[in-house]
Amino acid sequence: MIRRTRVAACVLAGSLSLGAAMPAVSVANDGHGDHHGRHHTQICTGTLTAPGVLSGNYWGNTVINGTCVVNAGKAVVHGNLILTSGSNLLAAFGKNDVTGTGTSSLKVTGDLKVGKGATAIVGCEPNFFTCLDDPDQQVGTLSSAAKIRGDVQASGALAVLVHNSWIGGDIRQRGGGGGLTCAPDPTTALGSHGSPTYSDYEDNTIAGDVSITGLNSCWLGFIRNNAQSDVRISHNTMADPDANEIVTNTVAGDLACFANSPAVQFGDSAGMSNIVGGNARGQCGFNVLIPNPEPSGPLTPISVPAP
Repeated sequence: MIRRTRVAACVLAGSLSLGAAMPAVSVANDGHGDHHGRHHTQICTGTLTAPGVLSGNYWGNTVINGTCVVNAGKAVVHGNLILTSGSNLLAAFGKNDVTGTGTSSLKVTGDLKVGKGATAIVGCEPNFFTCLDDPDQQVGTLSSAAKIRGDVQASGALAVLVHNSWIGGDIRQRGGGGGLTCAPDPTTALGSHGSPTYSDYEDNTIAGDVSITGLNSCWLGFIRNNAQSDVRISHNTMADPDANEIVTNTVAGDLACFANSPAVQFGDSAGMSNIVGGNARGQCGFNVLIPNPEPSGPLTPISVPAP
């Protein structure tokens, strides 16, 4: 698991001309709409080799068509941030790579909506998902923490990766993925640079409910998150036998895991039991004992009741 996320960061960082990307956004300033006070939908466009740049304040909903990055300081969307079908958001840069000074971060006051076949990469941290511009791609020294006040909604998305971030609403990922293969797809943002398609949530604080269902991909992880409501992870089928690592989470509500293939496991994550304040059911149940690590470690409960 850790090896895979580092590979993805390395290959993506190598693919982008970090300092050369130029803004391709209709409006980006500190104003509050037009002289009538209206907020307009704004559009960011770009490609993987020449991405658009989100930077500054966007008053109203903002739409990504193509590929856009957050690597030029703070980007604040006062509304929803919407990825159209097949688009890419790369918001995992620690530095301001345009000016050469300062840091980069993303804040969305509404929802992050990830469309069919789209890829969202949000947040980065040392060790687990190094920032795309980190000079140390093996361990990492930089970090970027995104804040999304509303929901993360992904319907048929290709890949959703969220690290080191705060989500004020729900996470709802339904369907999608790259299919039951770990072979890189050269037509996608991840696969064109050697990474398999996968989805992953690590080291986040999530105020609302979490639901990840019906995903068919290479790998899925939900690790070291502070989930302040209920979590349900079900009917997700992965090609990698090491997938569906749902471990080391603190869940205030219920944790339910059903019909995932492979079954929820510790894998090689070096993880610990989930701590659950409510009920733990299915593959994440309190009575489920599995090897930690796989395949021959000591039998360990996948979840334990909160003290």
